[in-house]
Amino acid sequence: MKKLLILLIVLSTFGCKKYVVSFEQPTDMKLDNLKLEVFLDKKKVQDINLKATNEMPTYETADFSISDEGNHLLQVKTKDTTFNYDVKYPEEKYIKVTAYLKGNGKLYIGILKQNYKFRFQ
Repeated sequence: MKKLLILLIVLSTFGCKKYVVSFEQPTDMKLDNLKLEVFLDKKKVQDINLKATNEMPTYETADFSISDEGNHLLQVKTKDTTFNYDVKYPEEKYIKVTAYLKGNGKLYIGILKQNYKFRFQ
């Protein structure tokens, strides 16, 4: 029984490859209830509805499982635009996604990629 438990812990630690993606909830009220469709390697993994706030931005975090290491395609679709990003696993396994409006009124989705967890305060 002890060996089985140790095997399960080892497999869950080393066998689970995933991206940890944090979606920033905007402070711009024009982006309230904006729907983002998230695709990983052209397969839809989640829908995110942004909830705007007048205070500090908050974050919604999701884990997206992958099958192998290397380059992957992260796509974020909004109303009429698709934003494509190449991400590498395991070098860029923590991703922060931010939506904001440019000065001309167009929506832009920006990402920040890194190998270690983000520290939100």
